[in-house]
Amino acid sequence: METLIRAVLESEEKKDFQQFIEQLSAIDRVYLLRNEILHAFANYCQEQEKPVYFFRSSAIGELIHAIHEILLEDGAIWLMLRTRIASQESWWLSADLSQFKPVSVRALLDVRDRFVHSEHSQILKINFQPFHRDTPSIDDPRNIGQGLTFLNHYLCDQLSANPDYWVQALFRVLQRQEFDGIPLLIGDRIASRTQLHESVAQALKKVSQYPSDTPYTTLHPALQELGFEPGWGNTAGRVYETLELLDRLLTTPSPALLEAFVSRIPAFLRVVLVSIHGWVGQEEVLGRAETMGQVIYVLEQARHLEQQLQADVQQAGLAWLGIQPQVTILTRLIPNCEGTYCNQRIEKLEGTENGWILRVPFREFNPNVTQNWISKFEIWPYLESFALDAAPQLVRHFGGHPHLVIGHYSDGNLVSFLLARQFNAIQCNIAHSLEKSRYLFSDLYWQEFEPHYHFSAQFTADLISMNAADFVIASSYQEIVGTPDAIGQYESYKCFTMPQLYHVVDGINLFSPRFNVVPPGINELRYYPYFQTEARHQRDRVRDLLFHRQDAAIFGTLDDAEKCPILAVGSISQTNNQTGLIAWFGQSPTLRDRCNLILITNKQHVTEASTSEEAREIEKLHALIAQYQLAGQIRWIGMQLHSDQMSEVYRAIADKRGIFINFARFEAFGRSVLEAMRSGLPVFATEFGGIAEIIQDGDNGFYINPTNFDDTTWKILNFLNQCDADPQLWQTISDRAIQRIDRHCNWQTHVKQLLLFARIYGFWDYISRSSREALQSYLDALFHLLYKPRAAQILDEHKQR
Repeated sequence: METLIRAVLESEEKKDFQQFIEQLSAIDRVYLLRNEILHAFANYCQEQEKPVYFFRSSAIGELIHAIHEILLEDGAIWLMLRTRIASQESWWLSADLSQFKPVSVRALLDVRDRFVHSEHSQILKINFQPFHRDTPSIDDPRNIGQGLTFLNHYLCDQLSANPDYWVQALFRVLQRQEFDGIPLLIGDRIASRTQLHESVAQALKKVSQYPSDTPYTTLHPALQELGFEPGWGNTAGRVYETLELLDRLLTTPSPALLEAFVSRIPAFLRVVLVSIHGWVGQEEVLGRAETMGQVIYVLEQARHLEQQLQADVQQAGLAWLGIQPQVTILTRLIPNCEGTYCNQRIEKLEGTENGWILRVPFREFNPNVTQNWISKFEIWPYLESFALDAAPQLVRHFGGHPHLVIGHYSDGNLVSFLLARQFNAIQCNIAHSLEKSRYLFSDLYWQEFEPHYHFSAQFTADLISMNAADFVIASSYQEIVGTPDAIGQYESYKCFTMPQLYHVVDGINLFSPRFNVVPPGINELRYYPYFQTEARHQRDRVRDLLFHRQDAAIFGTLDDAEKCPILAVGSISQTNNQTGLIAWFGQSPTLRDRCNLILITNKQHVTEASTSEEAREIEKLHALIAQYQLAGQIRWIGMQLHSDQMSEVYRAIADKRGIFINFARFEAFGRSVLEAMRSGLPVFATEFGGIAEIIQDGDNGFYINPTNFDDTTWKILNFLNQCDADPQLWQTISDRAIQRIDRHCNWQTHVKQLLLFARIYGFWDYISRSSREALQSYLDALFHLLYKPRAAQILDEHKQR
């Protein structure tokens, strides 16, 4: 980056850069982010009548496009440059541009503090970098999120380089496999790695003498005589395959062999999924609006995990021992459950043999709060005691300790950290959406956000849990490290300041192999293509709801119900940006002449709002609809629809050859986008977030920039005009959208990958445990000295209610 800075400051373009900085200073902005910087530079190029290439291809253009932050101080210019994905540099330039030098992260954090007038020389500095030194790390940022592949190669390289040590480690891992005292895989008769190798050869010879479909029970006495216990397979053919994989792994290790063998190890048969806040149930409870997508994800993941584990137990030949895998969703019991089952301690998970929802109440520090639903932003004071109370209940429920703890969202991940430590279990984190990147400057201005959002507790919890996790599942690459143009959700924790609280100098190792990208699945039985008409029993009822029915929860009567419908779905929030959607639609007469807007939200009236943010957004929506006089061109359906109704909504819009739009300022992944695509709707979705990895722009959907109204309007009208000229185009995009979801978003692949991660990372955790002791102590210190005091302050506020 020094070369690029020098190329600007030691050329004629230095004058342009000086004038551009002066232009920024003139608008009285001293802290600018990338979008603002690029917009200002585009204006500068236009005003100065620069040639087209100058904006991007000149030296100054390249530099400006690499800048993600500019801070202007008296006598200094501070730049935060993102030289490549997952790599940031900080630079100081003198005001006259005669000097420049790289500066440390700490210096940049100090100047950010000065920006909010709160610099403190003595402030806690959080730095995880020393704990990364002795762990394997990915080199190429393009491979971030492929942790399993990297770790497989690393382990096989180590196995080849130091076979004595690593074969001994593999032997110890196999030797410790058991379930409730029943030994699995190898018993006491095999006492060393050398003996293991010899016994495998003997067992292969023995098993080869039986027909491949011979039941394991027939083989058991002979295999046990050689030192082998159940778990190798349910038939002679499968036992032989598994033993052969081990034999080849011990002699000629390769990543594919390691993955294939480890995927057959019958481990992690007790799994707990932790999803704390919201309503977690099945009878159309599905969480409050803020957590509905997460609850659907958790329920579907749990069902498919249980089904996969049942299949694994059968194939491993363990069913005859009476071994039953179990998957349990751990959530909170809510006494005032508003007619749901959320006050019941235990509930069977539909579609499973041994899947459950276990509910544990919060301790009654204040019954006015703890007996009711609690927002995800307010839940932090109750998590430690919840984990303490849940642990013995889980043991009684499972009949033993869980082997794998999967956290969901920030609060579930923190509880997973506490439970995994107690049970010595493998910890998996699934963030869903990290709030830090959803709320602009939520770290720098945390004190202003604190009364409503309590980000000081949440961001601290995130730092603890993401560094404690054995592995992390992200829905997309962008969730981890963003794009060349935008910082990823996890990347936003790399370095940041919370003035007067702490500086994060190095908060996460983005090149760690703990990160793995695995998209979630979708309920294919519910969200099926619109042309599968034989199962569409609610077709007429939903069509009436969307276009004609009069109801207190429905606003608008369409002047022309035959116009092309644009469907938008989501709970009301600033991030989901329904107000931006209405303003965009209202400001486009051509679009309004051509289309109707169908908006489906969870509520419509201010009196229904759960938070002040929600109330403000509802008020703005009504004001914008009135301002642009949209009553005849919009249907705003503000009610919670049954999931069967919601799935039919997508198909009803597709019947009219309509489109789906996601206008969010940021979308981590977007369940509704997947549902719309699987139903056959062409989708126009925000380019900000992980959806861009599912949609291939112009092929199976389209990106939009919700901040650029004109471009979004042009994209949609251009598509509709092309469809008029070529009616097959709509069908082509629709078919490709369905195919994309079928290939890349299915639960069977998701849970197989998750269980493989658990087995590989379990092996890695076992052999590297001693090197993690210092990190665990550091995390304990952060939990007790930072997190708990922040949570205690929230509890004090709750006691005043």
